[in-house]
Amino acid sequence: MKFPRALGLALLLCGGLGGAYLTGRVTAQRTLVTPDEINTVEVTQKALQAVVRVDTRLQREQLQPGDDPIETGTGFFYKKDLIVTNYHVVQFQESITVTLFNGRRVTARLEGVDPGIDIAILRVSGVTAPATLTFGSSARLIPGQKMITLGTPFRIQNFVGSGVFSVTASARDVPRTDQLGAEISQYLTTTASVQQGNSGGPVLDSRGLVVGVADLNAAPNSLVPGTIGIAIPGDLVKQSLDDLEKIGVPQRGTLGATLVDLDSLDPALRQLAGLSSNQGALVDQVAAGSAAARAGLRGSLRNSKDQLLAPLGDIIVAVDGQGVRDAFDVTRLVAAKRPGQTVTLDVWRNKKRVQVKVTLLKRTLQ
Repeated sequence: MKFPRALGLALLLCGGLGGAYLTGRVTAQRTLVTPDEINTVEVTQKALQAVVRVDTRLQREQLQPGDDPIETGTGFFYKKDLIVTNYHVVQFQESITVTLFNGRRVTARLEGVDPGIDIAILRVSGVTAPATLTFGSSARLIPGQKMITLGTPFRIQNFVGSGVFSVTASARDVPRTDQLGAEISQYLTTTASVQQGNSGGPVLDSRGLVVGVADLNAAPNSLVPGTIGIAIPGDLVKQSLDDLEKIGVPQRGTLGATLVDLDSLDPALRQLAGLSSNQGALVDQVAAGSAAARAGLRGSLRNSKDQLLAPLGDIIVAVDGQGVRDAFDVTRLVAAKRPGQTVTLDVWRNKKRVQVKVTLLKRTLQ
């Protein structure tokens, strides 16, 4: 017999007052009496079956004397034999082992990578996912909304953390030193626990849908544990997974040109170019056949010592009317587009501001 949802909740709460109650397969004592606690337990019990520990044996050349050869992170099944994790967890892998929630261990192989947003896909064989997780909408998150993290912090498997979604943070305010995530424009921030080993694990909403992938945390310095969890938006991850499966490479926008921060140039070079500002990105090298080359973007010249020469190439000062400070801004604004779309660049050329329209191209396997 099925009860209406509201009546079912009322009966659960009444049962709690009576001593104990059942929520699915979970038996809870009287201390578990609030709807939020019930929700956390139900979401966690179901989702944990899809979460795995990821152990990466590092390549020998990546190790220093005394280093632990195993890097541990987290992943989760999103299809019966496919697991998503962070690329930085498996970047220098010699071999990969995943441990299911019930302790079973199997080997995995790298199926696809997307360093631009720090995501990787693993494939397992000989085992079928006990459960899979589904993506929700990270774009609809509201500050204060509940979040649940599942993972392997400090190698403690099946660890559960809960908190709230706080705010989206510009990638500029989330500095990283691993040269990954260059195409993430914004991160999600949460009070839910994200510590070393959580990387690659799911960040869930109260419906048990994946709204983010745990990536790192914010800390005042390397000696203090981070208290602010940082996650890659689930919408961006889902798009990347679709691209990797269908095409083999992500399909975010790219110019196909290397860029140099304008404020890193010799002031004399900027003065020769007629620039009074240090905000913008210099087009350095333009790859043949790229979107930038087809649009006629002009690269720069260098001498035998790899020093830039005057006159400089095009200097991008705005993307679709939005001013840019440096190459960081240009890369992320262009990456928000898809192949076939057109981006309008304001460039400084021959001491004049001109507009160049660039139609973005499909990325191909290198």
